[in-house]
Amino acid sequence: MSATGLEVFDKTLHTTNSWLKEIMEALGTDRHVAWHVLGSVLRALRDRIPLELTAHLGAELPLLVRGLLYDRWHPASAPEHYRTLDEFLQRVGEDLRSTRPVEPEQACRAVFTVLTRHLPEGQVEKVRHALPEDVRALWPERASLGDRTRVEIEIDEARLSREA
Repeated sequence: MSATGLEVFDKTLHTTNSWLKEIMEALGTDRHVAWHVLGSVLRALRDRIPLELTAHLGAELPLLVRGLLYDRWHPASAPEHYRTLDEFLQRVGEDLRSTRPVEPEQACRAVFTVLTRHLPEGQVEKVRHALPEDVRALWPERASLGDRTRVEIEIDEARLSREA
């Protein structure tokens, strides 16, 4: 049974909540802060990569998360040309000022990990390689992610219990 009456809404709510849960676990924070972290990192990323790549990235995101990516976007000024990790982290940190304190580097690592887990590998690699090398170093490669997350395990366990 659909919670919202539209399957597309149910799916994006479920996926977005899963992503937020992973960010919450990584940062030890609540859902509101996780939502803000996700948006801050996505917007810094969006403003640094080429327009076409931003559009391709947006097409891979859940509908709600796509809204965060495009929130407050001014395509005419993109991409920005900050070249260092410090500049990237400063951009994220400025956007995070309106929420409880979160270290920008930890925020980036958490969001980059979620994107790596859930987006197609080719898309992730294109985005990673559009970033300066020191920013790219924060972004885990798919092979280094190791075991499944607790969220993935819980989802599989819930599915199996429904099927039993």
